[in-house]
Amino acid sequence: MLVDFADSAFGTKISGAASVAAPLRKDRQSDTVVVNPLHLSAFPRKEKGLVAMFSLRWFSLLLILMVTPRGADGQTMPRTVAEGAKLTEVYSDERFFEGPTWDPKTQKLYFTAFGSDNQQILRLDAPGKITVWLDKSQGVNGTFLTSDGRLLGAQAYGHRILSYAIGDNGPSEVKVLLENAKLHQPNDVCQAPNGNIYFTDPDFKERKTSAVYLLRPTGQAVKIITDMPLPNGIKTSLDGKTLYVADSHLKHWKAYPIQDDGTVGEGKVFFDPMNENKSDPDGLALDEEGNLYLSGRGGIWVVQPDGKPLGLIAIPEFCSNVTFGGPDGKTLYLTCSKKVYALSMKVRGAAWHKK
Repeated sequence: MLVDFADSAFGTKISGAASVAAPLRKDRQSDTVVVNPLHLSAFPRKEKGLVAMFSLRWFSLLLILMVTPRGADGQTMPRTVAEGAKLTEVYSDERFFEGPTWDPKTQKLYFTAFGSDNQQILRLDAPGKITVWLDKSQGVNGTFLTSDGRLLGAQAYGHRILSYAIGDNGPSEVKVLLENAKLHQPNDVCQAPNGNIYFTDPDFKERKTSAVYLLRPTGQAVKIITDMPLPNGIKTSLDGKTLYVADSHLKHWKAYPIQDDGTVGEGKVFFDPMNENKSDPDGLALDEEGNLYLSGRGGIWVVQPDGKPLGLIAIPEFCSNVTFGGPDGKTLYLTCSKKVYALSMKVRGAAWHKK
């Protein structure tokens, strides 16, 4: 039987029903006992203290729930978001945006854009102002900054994994790390602390032959995951021992233990929120504490390494990807359909966790 607490100040139910006339009342609709603290005198002395203590605890819990910031689906705003922070639009046009990466050397955000007849890598120079850093990118989607300061790119239509040296007006050098016409369309890419590269190759047409690959520094590519219909966003944990992958078909995120040779063990569902929004899981990022920022299912879910959610950052548009940046690493950038947002944070991104 559930015990509910009536409004302590007025002796009424929270729903605004009539005043509770007795110290204990069973709700006919829900098998709930309602305690009215205004009538504690009706209890014997020993029971009075217990009822008062129980009522006070429930009243405190009610106050906490009332003042805690809420996002979409009634979710709590994550504690990692700065107090009073609001989403700020930093760029918009009619294209679909993806693959954000912050470069600390140039102090700029780089992200990808998909138009009706062309794809580009853009650089955000100031709010509302961009430079086309790379034109005709052949569908470079996800990007990642390597340990030596180069920009990795998963090229969907060219079936390549590329490495760009970041120049002032565009790539000063381009290396093809992998080219294979048999790949579907490389989607997202990341680098582990030991230098290994991982990328997803979803089979969007049939969802039967999708895979996740390990690309070793030697250039050897190994297929390591084949049990996901549509692998999408991908990142490793801070210690490089876990590989996180979003599944856009099954609408959840999985975690795989990384073995000593870079391959992975059996995966398990890491996070699958119980909310109504079923938008596709997509890109992800980590902060310096190891918390994950998962785009999809209504916005950005912030989840602890143990899979426990800290809350949801609700986004009005579909959000494709997320990264940390800014001079101090405490700005969260979000790429979305037609818009790019920034949000002030209390924590820094994963790239700052050892600094």
